[in-house]
Amino acid sequence: MLDPSQLYSVDRDVAQKVLGTAPALVHLFDGYIDAGNVTHGMASYLLAECEHEVLVEFDLDQLHDYRSRRPQMVFDTNHWTEMIDYHLRIHRVVDADGHIFLLLTGPEPDTQWQRTAAAVLQLAEGFGVSRMVTCSGVPMAVPHTRPTLVTAHATEPELASGNPMWIDRVQLPGSFSHVLEYRAGEAGLLAQGFVAHVPHYLAQASFPQATLAVLERLSAAAGLRVPIDPLLEASRANLATIQAETEGDADFPAMLHALEEQYDRLAASGGASVPSADEIGAAVERFLAEQDPPPDFGR
Repeated sequence: MLDPSQLYSVDRDVAQKVLGTAPALVHLFDGYIDAGNVTHGMASYLLAECEHEVLVEFDLDQLHDYRSRRPQMVFDTNHWTEMIDYHLRIHRVVDADGHIFLLLTGPEPDTQWQRTAAAVLQLAEGFGVSRMVTCSGVPMAVPHTRPTLVTAHATEPELASGNPMWIDRVQLPGSFSHVLEYRAGEAGLLAQGFVAHVPHYLAQASFPQATLAVLERLSAAAGLRVPIDPLLEASRANLATIQAETEGDADFPAMLHALEEQYDRLAASGGASVPSADEIGAAVERFLAEQDPPPDFGR
């Protein structure tokens, strides 16, 4: 393996503000399943609501397939005026109580996954990271009119108990976040994640209710306090929008009622519902094939 430290550069001045704080490292990559825009939305929300500065810049030219995900450019009359490029960065972020955490965001690497994972773990060790945390959304047969369910996973299984839906064993296409969590566990570093269950009929749209649900779990796990009022307002507005957009759909009320009945029945019985491996795998493969990146994908 080539030297992982050659993949990134560190701002030494910013690094001095991190050392000794034992920060959590939140990693949120664009490029895998992102039902409800949970992963991308979370990254954007944290940067919008919290003070931050760039700590680490990765050499994305070594990791990115530009023909697969091209930078957006602006042409005005007779010349190019702007290029909106991709960046893979770790930010030093400060929460509402002044606690420092690290936020790794950007496009999922297209190549050199093992080397990049080694680079991230090298940085985590150097900055004394206490834990790594991620979040995402997956499409599920759940109604938008009920609380968003969240499934936890962790390198220490006792931290991922009480999940609403129990899955015995399933094989899925992996993501770089999955690899990173797996490698962190091998290295003895605590890593965990939270997966919001997004109504399948809303998987391609933003679903702030799901972002709020995983933000609350992420904040509790990492000991952070992030303002949630904007997400609460966005959730209320989103419910009104869904109501307006489905009023003319004659089939929607029956489908929603069936999902609500199923949700309530599972809640009353403890939520022990086990989808088959084939059902889960097919849903993931279908979503990956159908999803399109947002206009500001990965930036």
